[in-house]
Amino acid sequence: MGCARGAERHGGCGLSHVRLPVAVTAEEVLDVVDEGDVVVGKATRGEIHRRGHRHRAVHVLVYDPAGRIYVQRRSWTKDCSPGLWDTSAAGHVDHGESYAAAARRELAEELGVESSEPLQLLFALAAAPATGNEFVRVYRALTSAPVVPDPNEIIDGRWLEPAALERWLSGEPAAFTRTFHLIWRQLKSDTTPA
Repeated sequence: MGCARGAERHGGCGLSHVRLPVAVTAEEVLDVVDEGDVVVGKATRGEIHRRGHRHRAVHVLVYDPAGRIYVQRRSWTKDCSPGLWDTSAAGHVDHGESYAAAARRELAEELGVESSEPLQLLFALAAAPATGNEFVRVYRALTSAPVVPDPNEIIDGRWLEPAALERWLSGEPAAFTRTFHLIWRQLKSDTTPA
């Protein structure tokens, strides 16, 4: 696989920063899935949320070479969890799109970062009320390139050591999305020695 567009500006392949246009509306068309995550139809994002249909989403945890994690604060214009802190990048899987393609797209749209390498799939969460009826796949990306948050999507962002993020999450749990809590709990359980 070749270098990402613009990778030469950042010292080679891996993640580089780009800016893609974002058009997020209630009219986006998403796949509706059954309890086994099999596509059974399609509907607009607004209709899916109103009717509580199961659908698909991705979250990307972006790390830098020092092991810090980038977290973003969601825009106040978001219809779900406005103003709360969340994973580095996240979004719905569009109709006909794969989870992996959606993760790469969200990373580019929200943070201006494009990967020339496949993102690492960490784990999946089943659709449930706690996830907003979303089947969620969580990916990991590593970058030394600067992140350039889309101001329409993100009002703040910061790099944190995992221990500092854990302290903040414990001290101010209401500052984070419900899905972030689920993802962080699963991430910790997957990395804690038995």
